[in-house]
Order: sequence, then C-alpha cells, then structure tokens
Amino acid sequence: MVNKLSFSVRLTSLAIIVGLAPLQVAYAESAEQYFADGNRLFRDDLYWAALLRYRQAGDEGMAGALLHYNSGVAHYRAGQHIRARASLLRAIDDPSLRLASQYNLGLNAYALGDLDEALRWFRLARDQEANKKIQEYAVVAISRIRDEQAKPDDFEIRIVEREKKRQFTNLELHAQIGYGSDDNVFRSPDQAYVDRSDSTRPVVVPVVQSGEFIPASFSAKYLVNSLKFEGFYVAYRLSGRYFEDETLENANEYQHEASFGSEYKRKDGDRERLVYSAFKIAQHDETYYDPDDGGAREIGGVDIGDRLNYLRYGPELTLRQSHNHLSVGATIKGQLWNYEEQTTVPEYDHEYMLLRLYAQYKFSETSLFRASVEGYSRRYGDRPAFDLDGRQRAGNRDIRYDYYAIKLTARQRVFDSLWFGFDIERTERIDQYLGYNDYTRDRVGAEIHWSLGDRFDIEAKGSYRLYDYPNAFAFHDPTAARKTQESADARVVATFDITRHFKLVAEARYRQTVSNDTRIQYLRNQYLLGVRWEL
Repeated sequence: MVNKLSFSVRLTSLAIIVGLAPLQVAYAESAEQYFADGNRLFRDDLYWAALLRYRQAGDEGMAGALLHYNSGVAHYRAGQHIRARASLLRAIDDPSLRLASQYNLGLNAYALGDLDEALRWFRLARDQEANKKIQEYAVVAISRIRDEQAKPDDFEIRIVEREKKRQFTNLELHAQIGYGSDDNVFRSPDQAYVDRSDSTRPVVVPVVQSGEFIPASFSAKYLVNSLKFEGFYVAYRLSGRYFEDETLENANEYQHEASFGSEYKRKDGDRERLVYSAFKIAQHDETYYDPDDGGAREIGGVDIGDRLNYLRYGPELTLRQSHNHLSVGATIKGQLWNYEEQTTVPEYDHEYMLLRLYAQYKFSETSLFRASVEGYSRRYGDRPAFDLDGRQRAGNRDIRYDYYAIKLTARQRVFDSLWFGFDIERTERIDQYLGYNDYTRDRVGAEIHWSLGDRFDIEAKGSYRLYDYPNAFAFHDPTAARKTQESADARVVATFDITRHFKLVAEARYRQTVSNDTRIQYLRNQYLLGVRWEL
C-alpha cells in the first residue's frame, strides 16, 4: 500500500505545482526568477535545490500563499515533514489553494504515521465538489488507509493463530448486583377513583407503597468454535428483583432462560454476513397483584396470584448482510407461552410469531439511517374475545391480536466520544374478532451516549407513546368514554470502570402512564446502584 499511495502522491503533487505556477504575481525580477527556477528544480526532483530557490525568492521580497504551498510540497518531498506541515498550513487560507493544501496535508500526515490526522485532511478534500480530481485522489487515499488499518501485521497474525490453537472454546460471564429504591412498587394509581368495571365496589383509594429492593442478573455463554466461521454455543441468563420488606414480596419477580444454537460470522473486505440461530426456553415468575393495595388477586375467594407465571420456548433466527454502506437483515421468531394453569379464570396461554425486516444505510462514518418493518401475532387458546360492548362472553372466539409496525431511526456521531439518535414508530394492533381492542400507537424516542475519558460513560434514553383506541371503552364500560392512554419513560445509566473486570453502575428510571381508565394510571421513579463483573 505504501508504494501505491506514494505513487499517487507523486503524480498529484507534481500536477498541482505545475498547474498553479502561472498564478504567481509579478515581483522584482530576481524574486520571480528564483521562484521559476525553484519550480524547474522541483520538476527535476531536486527538492533541496528547489527549497533554496524558494527561500531566495522570499528573501527578495516575494510572499504569499503560493510560495508557502510550493515550499510545503518541496519540504514534503525532501522528507522534512514538520516543516512541510507548517508551510502548508500557512497556504490553506487562500481559497484557490485550500483544497490542494488539505490533500497534501493528508499525504504529509500519512508519511508521519499519523493516520487519524491523514484521514481528517483527506475527508475534507473528499467532501467538497469544487475539484473532482482532488476528490477522487482523496477517496483512493482513504480507502487504502482503511485497508491498512484493517490488515493485521505478521506478528498479530501469529498471535491470532496461536490463540485459535490454544482456545478452542470461549467462555463469557456477566454478573451484576446492586441496591435499588422504588417509589411506587405496585404501579398504583395516585388518586381515588370509581371502578366502573365492578358496580359492587365502593370508591377505590389506592395505597402507593415505596421500598428498597435488590436487583440481580447473571449470564453465561460457552462457545465452541467448531468451524472456521461458525460456532455452537449454550447460554444461560437470570434476572430478577427481590424486595427486603416482607409486605412487598408480591412485587418480587425473576426470569431465567436457557438457550443453545449456532453463530456464523464471516467478513471479506467490506462484506460481512451474520447468521444467528437459537432455541430458547425461559421461565418467568411474578405475582398477579392488585395495583390498588399490592395484594394477590382473588376471584370468588380463590387465589389467582400465580396467573402470570409462564414457561416460554421456541426457535429464532437472525440474518444480517452488510456491504460497504448498506446493511439488510431479518429476524424470525416462533414461541409458545404456557401460563400457570387456572380453574376459575381464562389462561393467558398463546402462540407468538414474529417477522422483522430492516435496512440500514451509513451516509458516512458518523451518520446512519435505519428503517424496519415487522409483523407479529399473539393467538390465545383460552381467552374469549371482547364484544363491541366491552364484555368477554363465553362462547366468543379466542382472542387473536395481530400487530404491524414501522420504525425509522437516525444516528449521528458528533465526536468520537459522543453520539445521539432519534426514532419514530407506528404500531397498529388489530383485534381479529370484532375489533374492540384495536389501537394505533405512535412513539417518538431519543437517546444519547457520551464517553467521558476511558472509564466513564453516560447513556440516556427517553420515549413518549400515544395510544388511539377507536372502539374500546374506559373500564370496558359502554357508558364511559372511549379509552385513552399515553405514557412517557426515561432512563439514565452511568458506568465507571473500576478495573478491567469490574464496573460501578448507577441508574435512574422514570415511567408515567396517563389514562381515563384510572386503574392503569401511575407514576413511578426508580434509582439503582450496583457493581457489574465481566469476564
């Protein structure tokens, strides 16, 4: 690459100097002669002699950006890169020489071994439209530097080969434990209301309860690199939260999941292909509590607190193909959700199927745009659908909800340490019986990630959702108004690397839901502090 890049350097620099020589202005005859003689010596590859003539032209009173530019290129050819940079920077303010100076500053930085600075100057030359020739040279230089950065040297190749022989398997471990505070443990409404779904109940006065809890998570993944580009893995993860106060134990919940599958990853130049397949089995446990007081729900004196416990299992497949600026991908998923058996109320057992397609385009190294569409369906086996009056009558067809969504995402990097993004999403839910529970959900979101030094990171996310129910009633009561709902949530996470394997994590969460169905309205704040261990 060095030889090829040097060859383009030689052609480009020579063409620029010869082409700009006629732009010189009239000076004293000796200064003009010195300058012309310097250009002649440069074309004969006598760079030291050319520099002497340029200096003599300056001594005779010649000044200006053209003299600095030609001196800078001559210094570069003579191997005096520090002086070359100084001279070219003095020429860059001249509009007629700016593009040529930027390009040659890139060449000079490359010769010094400063690839980051070289890329910065070449990108400036590439991102202009005034001089197509310089633009083409800059594009070639950038691509060759990228190739060089991506290509390991002989020592790195030997290390990788040695590691492959030594490590036939890879083990990943992650664990996190902390301490958290929740100011609305049971997502209770913050005001008294009349429950219009049950005429026998008096005015409900919810009790908002707060408390401290221990959040914990653990994951392990064992990968066997059986083939050159493909490996087989088994994985396990556990997450949950546990409240210290016994009166809040109904808010405890946990989930553990086991999976096995294969990963295929192959990269050839700008092309990259990823294929991820897995079969997952998960167990989720939580209490079906009443948000008004946190107690386990009952129907006719029968405890149905286990109603939300379920076993979920099924396969999934993710594909991704990337080439240069464009990436496309797909996700296919099929699951069975088997809930705790109930005798007094319908069960939530259902089938879940999903198909997601997306395309992503990187406009530059710092910005991208992504569009995705997805469709998924939940088909219940023991829940009668709603009539248009809000009643679930025995004998109605089982519930089937189909969802269709489109999402647009934009990301922009401002500095190496800072990037932000926005996304918008629209989701349509179709109740396939009579359409009672149809809704349209519009969502807008934003996020920002900032790395402060090598150890400290801050990440913030927020979103707003607005639901439009054309048919459903608040409290499922036909005499009430149409149901309304909107929600907002935000999350801020700060991490500090204590050591290579340990991180300190601080997190704040906010969630608010507003609805005229007061049963689902609540405001909640959570704060967490923990330690994360990674291997």
